[in-house]
Amino acid sequence: QYDSIRDGLLDDDEMSEVSEEEGFGEIMINQGIHTIEYVLGSISHTASYLRLWALSLAHNQLSEVLWSLVMSNGFTSGYVGAFMLYPIFAGWAALTLSVMVLMEGLSAFLHTLRLHWVEFQSKFYEGAGFQFVPFQFKAILKDAAADDKEVLKLV
Repeated sequence: QYDSIRDGLLDDDEMSEVSEEEGFGEIMINQGIHTIEYVLGSISHTASYLRLWALSLAHNQLSEVLWSLVMSNGFTSGYVGAFMLYPIFAGWAALTLSVMVLMEGLSAFLHTLRLHWVEFQSKFYEGAGFQFVPFQFKAILKDAAADDKEVLKLV
């Protein structure tokens, strides 16, 4: 199916270049390279998920440390502990919110970075040799003006 679509899009000169048969050795080398890329990509994806998992464990451990070091001091016996529970809770809440919001922000950042660079680049990106040309209105308007001049010459 794809060969017939490709044949309809290519000129005769391009067809002669495309229709060369590849040797068995070239096919095996190509498949070996793709296999190595697939295995390395799988290891990379696994390591990326492990990084997120480690960040989640650090989040959990920080919560436990903040509880045991700060909040447990407010549960001492007597009236002093009951009175000190309010400022201790305020300190614990401020630390917890600041550290946890920072950790969650880092987690979200790493997750999107992983999705863009690790998964997207390894699945969809191919270095096909097309030069990157940034989007510019100036260049588009210049090309449109040149096209308009050519059309007006023909009319």
